[in-house]
Amino acid sequence: MIAKEFTVTSPMGFHARPAAVFVKEAGNFKSELVVKTKGKEISAKSMLGVLSLGLQSGQTLTLEINGPDEADAMARFEKFFIEELPNL
Repeated sequence: MIAKEFTVTSPMGFHARPAAVFVKEAGNFKSELVVKTKGKEISAKSMLGVLSLGLQSGQTLTLEINGPDEADAMARFEKFFIEELPNL
């Protein structure tokens, strides 16, 4: 298992568009992906779960990945949070 903390950098927060991209990408991996924040824990593959977190700009979350392609998944989400999320 690997885990990393990320900060929401989108000025509009983690609204429907970035959440849809995030969940779609999570579904491309065999590993289990879990988002933890504000005392909640949800599957990164659940659109309703991700939206229910109500993440705003500047908030942090921890992404835990466990499975056969966890390193590839983490590399993908590092790119998502650093390069893509600020523009969504």
